[in-house]
Amino acid sequence: MDLKASLIELQCEMVAERNLVNPREITWLQYDILCRLKKGGEILPSDLSLVLGVSRTKLSKALRGLKSMGYIEQIPNKLDGRELYTSLTEGGDALLEDISKRHSALYRIAAEHFTEEEQEEFIRLSGILSDELRKARMGRDE
Repeated sequence: MDLKASLIELQCEMVAERNLVNPREITWLQYDILCRLKKGGEILPSDLSLVLGVSRTKLSKALRGLKSMGYIEQIPNKLDGRELYTSLTEGGDALLEDISKRHSALYRIAAEHFTEEEQEEFIRLSGILSDELRKARMGRDE
């Protein structure tokens, strides 16, 4: 198998695994939003749109849903009241914790089948690929 086929197969497997733990009450875009907020704290929707690679319109709809469910809060930017800083609420954090518990099967399989050295190499390589994909999506060469 070549690199392209390996990446496609891994992506398909990860999507299948993700579907097994689907929280059902939120969309996968909303889940991605919550994960980014957990990782990065407060963020402006314009920045979130770039990071996630989605249109502002699609993002706004997802944010409205998360806000109505109490998973996020938005506070106006003091310098520009039209911009809203978005952050995770305790309810959003609790939802992510519940979903995280369901992701344990994925971790167990990787831990059982990778040696410690392979785990470290996987972490290193997936980090490089994730960073480069994010940079390309955001149009930057950091």
